[in-house]
Amino acid sequence: MKIKLDENLPTRLASLLESMGHLVDTVANEGLTGKPDNDVWIAAQKEDRFLITQDLDFSETRQFQPGTHPGVLQVRLREPGANALLQHVGRAFQDNSSESWAGCFVVLTEHKLRVKRP
Repeated sequence: MKIKLDENLPTRLASLLESMGHLVDTVANEGLTGKPDNDVWIAAQKEDRFLITQDLDFSETRQFQPGTHPGVLQVRLREPGANALLQHVGRAFQDNSSESWAGCFVVLTEHKLRVKRP
């Protein structure tokens, strides 16, 4: 899976996902840090990348309707420290068929994973 990590995620997550066979790019590597969300969204769309973010601006499913994009994983942890993010996102990718998330809006919390399909 081609993935783009938003700037609000630890860069170590890129290495973890790459070790699972994913092609990962980060907002920081592309020089998009601090740029408007729309710029990040356009870059992800242009590269056909699944976006992983904690940014609640991407949680509006009417604007980011499933089936109209490569997919979004919205990470919503109560205590989103770097280690917790690595653990929960890594486990979600390890325990699930992430390829089935293509085009979907996915929400990850400490306790569950919800997938809204097109």
